[in-house]
Amino acid sequence: MVDKFDKNTRSTIMSKIKGKNTKPEIYLRHELSKRGYKYRINHKISETNIRPDLVFVSKRICIFVDGCFWHGCPVCYESPKTNSLFWKNKIKRNKQRDVEQVRYLRKHGWKVIRIWEHELKRPSSVNKILRIL
Repeated sequence: MVDKFDKNTRSTIMSKIKGKNTKPEIYLRHELSKRGYKYRINHKISETNIRPDLVFVSKRICIFVDGCFWHGCPVCYESPKTNSLFWKNKIKRNKQRDVEQVRYLRKHGWKVIRIWEHELKRPSSVNKILRIL
């Protein structure tokens, strides 16, 4: 399917779309709040554009809740049947960005926790995060 907008117009349109909190993020935040943990959401790390889902600034710990589709989960991900080349490249870029962000954060003294969306369905994954905190 051909896009009816040129690349710059499409980019402008897409940049106006604001992210929203996902159910797995909300669930994790609820579980941590229930246990008395204080955190910041979507806190920008220094001069970068890195915005982890949850940040414990004083402990220098950040948590990313990775959606199984958007980050290409090795367990759950199924490539769409239509526009497959676009999605293959999109997921590949997302994975590359994830690796670069983790590398940057660790280099600058942050502890990084990445958790898959499907892992939050098990209470043991929340307990694992609590042990780290």
